[in-house]
Amino acid sequence: MKGMAQLLHEHPFFAGMQEKHLDFIAGCGENHIYNTGEYIARENEPADHFFLIRDGQVAVECFVPNYGALCLQTLHDGEIFGWSWLFPPYMWTFDARAEDEVHAIRLDGKCLREKCETDPAMGYELMKRFARIVTQRLRATRMQLMDVYSLQRPPLDRGQ
Repeated sequence: MKGMAQLLHEHPFFAGMQEKHLDFIAGCGENHIYNTGEYIARENEPADHFFLIRDGQVAVECFVPNYGALCLQTLHDGEIFGWSWLFPPYMWTFDARAEDEVHAIRLDGKCLREKCETDPAMGYELMKRFARIVTQRLRATRMQLMDVYSLQRPPLDRGQ
């Protein structure tokens, strides 16, 4: 049976991170299984964790009045979700729902914040990794918005 530090080491989010940092972070983690359709996070509820997807798919959704749940992104094996634990008021801004059985490592946000305060070098390394993910997801969102808006209005005539 693999220990938590080994599981963290195997996840792409932690690739190349120092062993001592992984050992330190491991104390904040636990394995968890979510069943198909189960909500892992709910918008406007406390964001106490972040998640490393080991196996399965997670739909990141938002509720749209008069429409219902709108899937913004589907995350897969090797991806992460949840950075709301990093920033006050520590509330989820989206829903996250298991599309199938999801095996994940759930990392306690309060525990991680305390460890980041204790070891600023590790905290900085984590922040760089989260910043990269946030940047990638914002870029993907921009591309989605460009696709949506390009379909809703006629192209501009640049020749006039």
